Amino acid sequence: MGVPMKSNVRWSAGLAALCSLAIVLTIAAARHARAGDYPSRPITIVVPFAPGGSSDVVMRLLSQRVSESLKQTIVVENRPGGAGNIAALAIKTAPKDGYTLMMGHTGTHAINATLYPDLKFDPVKDFTPVTPLISFNNTLIVNGSSTAKSAKELVALGKAKPDGLTYGSQGVGTGGHLLGVILAKQAGVNLVHVPYRGVAPAVTDMVAGRVDLMFASYVTAGPHIESGKLRMLAIAGAKRHPKFPDLPTMAEAGYPGVEMEQWFGLFGPAGIPGPVVRKLNAAFVAALESDEVRNTLLPQGSVIIPGKPQDLAAMIARDIVRLGQVVKDSGAKPR
Repeated sequence: MGVPMKSNVRWSAGLAALCSLAIVLTIAAARHARAGDYPSRPITIVVPFAPGGSSDVVMRLLSQRVSESLKQTIVVENRPGGAGNIAALAIKTAPKDGYTLMMGHTGTHAINATLYPDLKFDPVKDFTPVTPLISFNNTLIVNGSSTAKSAKELVALGKAKPDGLTYGSQGVGTGGHLLGVILAKQAGVNLVHVPYRGVAPAVTDMVAGRVDLMFASYVTAGPHIESGKLRMLAIAGAKRHPKFPDLPTMAEAGYPGVEMEQWFGLFGPAGIPGPVVRKLNAAFVAALESDEVRNTLLPQGSVIIPGKPQDLAAMIARDIVRLGQVVKDSGAKPR
């Protein structure tokens, strides 16, 4: 006697459910195993600027500490260009296993969302935030031979020149670019933007006298400032630099609003397993809080901001709105 059709349907449905559960459990177990073994091979961290810039210097310092902690090689790969968009797009399409990461920043994950209407990635949906890293404020810098001893004197020089002044930055849409746009608009002076593929080559041309000014961090320009080849006129932050208490803020120099905090964070492509994210977060937070890293970065004016992935996500959400408005108000456009 055959099994009733209704029983066959119930049995088939039950078998299908058991198979589905088995598949889910197998995938979960595989993911757990991968996370437990992580990292079993070298990790690549992409820096969206040329070698020698502040972000590159910081990431190489941190990577050395994290490499020792995780007992695995970390390769820092410089991939400059496109205001960080080239690097970000590469990370978006990378495997979701935690072996390819990115040092994102205010530009790639906040400013560019407004600056580039045809952006090929979503700074929120396409990435896994791992941890905030550092933040800093740029300083207004001129060549050591410049006659300008203050921001006001620099603006006066620009107004006296028919073609204005040139200013370098580490790329279109970066903090250095936007600060120049804001200063030009507020001061009524012609500032011609000269973008570079990273801050290091821009500083090199500043020292050589090929550009008139730029906004750069002390992390990058410090040696040239100490040697007298470059001179700081003001800091584009809410408060004075702890290393240079006599250096005025741009607001104190007569240009309120020429202010922007720049932060850096660690990201991976969307979908990295939670255990891998937690392991990376713990390793980088420990590195950031180490005496070696603090004693190196704090005297340079960097602010160390270790935190949880959700802290970095909150910074992105805040600055997409806040800096998006800055971009709109400044009138900045991609080159």
